[in-house]
Amino acid sequence: MAPSARPSGRRSRIESLSNPLIKRMRLLREKRHRRAEGLFLAEGLRIATEARETGILPQWLFATEEGAAHPLARALIDAALAHGGEVIDTTPAILSKLSGKDNAQTVVGIYAEPALGLADLDRTAAPIWLVAERLRDPGNLGTMLRTGDAVGAGGLILLDDSTDPYGVEAVRASMGAIFTQKLVQTRWEEFHVWLRAGPGQLVATWLGDDTLDYQAARYEAPTFILIGNESQGLPSAYAAAADLRVKMPMMGKADSLNAAVAAAVMAYEVLNQRRGV
Repeated sequence: MAPSARPSGRRSRIESLSNPLIKRMRLLREKRHRRAEGLFLAEGLRIATEARETGILPQWLFATEEGAAHPLARALIDAALAHGGEVIDTTPAILSKLSGKDNAQTVVGIYAEPALGLADLDRTAAPIWLVAERLRDPGNLGTMLRTGDAVGAGGLILLDDSTDPYGVEAVRASMGAIFTQKLVQTRWEEFHVWLRAGPGQLVATWLGDDTLDYQAARYEAPTFILIGNESQGLPSAYAAAADLRVKMPMMGKADSLNAAVAAAVMAYEVLNQRRGV
């Protein structure tokens, strides 16, 4: 028997803010509704195209007339319909309501939230992994995802009570890297057990004693770069559990770097050492 064809999607038009689907999708700006639905919102043709190029397509795609006319949008619409998605032609006002921005993008996609755990990660698939502990700023989270994409990292592991990576601000800041990087949310205890069950060097950025200059240390693949909370840094117990504790020289009055900047500096140092191997 021949395999059944994938059901084709449908295309419709919505212009009313009181439409039930619009009301439902607007609620995705709130974390509890994202969790309940298992969905998140990503705005902009660039981000949606990044997702399509990795094989990820929206379940719902909202587009204005201007947005739908772009060649990349036409390709996205065709792919979404072919994979059973729903395309909704709509107005700029509705897209503003969905995204929460007055100057909304012309395309908004609604995607299924990946349900990844540590057991789903192949630690040997990449030489670098980023790990962030209690990361609170969605802009920092998005920037870390972009950094991970840039250096060929496997993904980002969020520890403890970090900000929601699928919030609109974090997704926007990731510039599409939310779709190219593996992302797992877990607790320190589970992460530490998983890490020690296989290969992996844990490197903590740490301002305390017993640290190496970040360029003097030697990194072994896979390297897990551990970055602490923006205001409090890492708990001492987490730093003590690392294989290496490193710090970057601070020549001015500031005593530490922004968390996302520190992650980028560390990731590129590890990348540079790996390029020399």
